[in-house]
Amino acid sequence: MKKIYFCVSLLCLMLHVAHAQEYRNHAQLSQKLKSLEASSAGLAKLQSISKTAGGKDIWLMEIGTGDRASRPAIAVVGGVEGSLLFSQELAVGFIEKLLAASKTDSIKNLLATTTFYVYPSMSPDASEQYFASLKYERSGNTSATDDDRDGRINEDPFEDLNGDGIITMIRVEDVTGKWKTHPADARVMVLADATKGERGNYSLYTEGIDNDKDKLFNEDGEGGIHFNKNLTFDPPYFTPGAGEHPVSELESRALLNLLHEQANVFAVVTFGPTNNLAEPWKFDRSKTTARVITGILDGDSKLNKLVSDLYKKSVATKDAPAAAPAKGDFVQWAYFHYARLSFSTPGWWAPKFEIPKDSAAAKKYKTNEDKNTDVDFLWWAEKEGLDVFVPWKKINHPDFPGKVVEVGGFKPFVKNNPPAKSIDKAAADHTNFLVALANIKPELELLNQKTESLGNDVSRITVTVHNKGLLPAVADIGARNYWVKLINVSLTLAKDQSLVSGNRVVVLNNLQPGESQEISWLVKGKGSATLEAGAPQTGFKKINITL
Repeated sequence: MKKIYFCVSLLCLMLHVAHAQEYRNHAQLSQKLKSLEASSAGLAKLQSISKTAGGKDIWLMEIGTGDRASRPAIAVVGGVEGSLLFSQELAVGFIEKLLAASKTDSIKNLLATTTFYVYPSMSPDASEQYFASLKYERSGNTSATDDDRDGRINEDPFEDLNGDGIITMIRVEDVTGKWKTHPADARVMVLADATKGERGNYSLYTEGIDNDKDKLFNEDGEGGIHFNKNLTFDPPYFTPGAGEHPVSELESRALLNLLHEQANVFAVVTFGPTNNLAEPWKFDRSKTTARVITGILDGDSKLNKLVSDLYKKSVATKDAPAAAPAKGDFVQWAYFHYARLSFSTPGWWAPKFEIPKDSAAAKKYKTNEDKNTDVDFLWWAEKEGLDVFVPWKKINHPDFPGKVVEVGGFKPFVKNNPPAKSIDKAAADHTNFLVALANIKPELELLNQKTESLGNDVSRITVTVHNKGLLPAVADIGARNYWVKLINVSLTLAKDQSLVSGNRVVVLNNLQPGESQEISWLVKGKGSATLEAGAPQTGFKKINITL
């Protein structure tokens, strides 16, 4: 392990070169990927696996040397949430930094034994809303949907009521409302808690008008199908963005089909909203004993903890917010249905704000007694000089004549996407993590090979198959899944040789980290035989045996 961490630290020192960068639209991202492939000296292969309903390419960058399909692999997936532009920048940054370090001995050796499949952006239709003339957070693609199921499509979209080019919120003074201002900062809206004697005095809506007069606001705009709701594990049927059925979209179908062909993947790392790297999933026996498993298995939870610790050595994880998985999302599909170790991180979250201990600060800030995260974020952003909030401003609203209506609130994208200046270091940190994860992959070796002559041209062949990696050949969840391949140990004989005892192919259900299994055969004949052991996710080792 010391060697692994030395390599990771060395990579960090080599790659952390600050440079100006901004978030990229799909055309810019595509051009960047093409230029990385062109300058990779054959290490990277770029292909479009599908196009979205909006005509945008879903890219796969395959990185490695030799026969990549026979090497253990990590799948890296970004853009599962269209509003998380940072996630696709992390994925592209990983490609760039890995290729930049490919001539160093440590990375050269890694790419000779490991393959990376990087899918940088699974929601390009949604991500483009960041660059549109009207900016709002969007998760769905451009497939036409009837989100409110009234027989009409996209009849109630957002409207920019204050003309600032972004969609925020509207608050309406209303004695029957459920919302109130936060006592520590009146800009922030919170639900009133009747159990604490609180009363609401505002109603809160997204910015727009009630176009279809159903007393709902913006419930059927350009919603589309949400990639991270469109997968097959625990799908949220009949909810906006989920689609008519799981895997209904071109991009989700293409990714799942291709991953099933990539049998060499031993782990999936998602840059998305769930965070089981800062806080590993916990084993809960009650979720693993039913016919349909809904919780991580015990052995895999220990591996999640191991990889989480590895993550924390590369990436600062202080004050990580709770980030549980959601129905129909990708990270759960990768574990429960693809049956691989599945890890996810948003890659960034705002640190907690600490009120400075001076008299001026005491006058400026009130105590945030309930530790409200919006208040915390707003104060942190102001301290950093970031413009994240539109001040509340009165407007005349056609749906609320005679009432006090204000437009304002947090700007879209700011809570989950850091300033662009943060991208380079975060990409370097996550590259270090992915390299460290690759260095603990399941990896077989053939040891203690021995050939003994027993007379009459009969020889006993003995070999030890050993997993020298820190991850098992098959995760616990994989042992229950047909699609995960087991270890095959095969003995190939010449025409004039025959097997006296043993099986030509021995199947090993699993090898845990550091575990070995000795296998022997009796063979009659002279000359050479070939012994090969492996599975796609462990790689293959072959030796020649002289009888």
